[in-house]
Amino acid sequence: MAAGDGDVKLGTLGSSGEHGGDGSPGDAGATAAGSSWAATLLATGGEMLLNVALVALVLLGAYRLWVLWGRRGLGAGPGAGEESPAATLPRMKKRDFSLEQLRQYDGARTPRILLAVNGKVFDVTKGSKFYGPAGPYGIFAGRDASRGLATFCLDKDALRDEYDDLSDLNAVQMESVREWEMQFKEKYDYVGRLLKPGEEPSEYTDEEDTKDHSKQD
Repeated sequence: MAAGDGDVKLGTLGSSGEHGGDGSPGDAGATAAGSSWAATLLATGGEMLLNVALVALVLLGAYRLWVLWGRRGLGAGPGAGEESPAATLPRMKKRDFSLEQLRQYDGARTPRILLAVNGKVFDVTKGSKFYGPAGPYGIFAGRDASRGLATFCLDKDALRDEYDDLSDLNAVQMESVREWEMQFKEKYDYVGRLLKPGEEPSEYTDEEDTKDHSKQD
């Protein structure tokens, strides 16, 4: 754009010299010098702006990396560098849980953390920074998290103290519950069923327990 503008101005000035201007070589030289100086100034300014933009991008990238690693360090919280609760606990044998039994595993009364999704109980102790008492999803620890996950609600009012059969959830919400169940199965140990009121727990053999854990490994 700058070079094109210069060409137009030079042509106009040349025509003026032919139609009444003195057309002296000094005028032509001054015009050429001025145009050359303007082009150099524009080029220098553009290069400076480019350098400033590159420096800004580098600083932004460095800041983002600092924030990312800083958050990871802070996320470890007290005891960073020590073994996590999951590393020190033996694998839990498969069994079924009533709501009352499930609530004991909230990460506060015991280091182990369990939660239920769609009638399945999962050991999420290795995710204690998320599901522990101080974690962002600590409200689900020792509880049936199905309704909260289905409605994307982290409010305690979204969880029920009595057995929740989820019968009032719509088709989209139930599909969301099933998707969450599959995700928990892929990441955490499935340790048993959440029992309905009056339902008797199943008896699991060592073979069944080993077979189930081997699928997840």
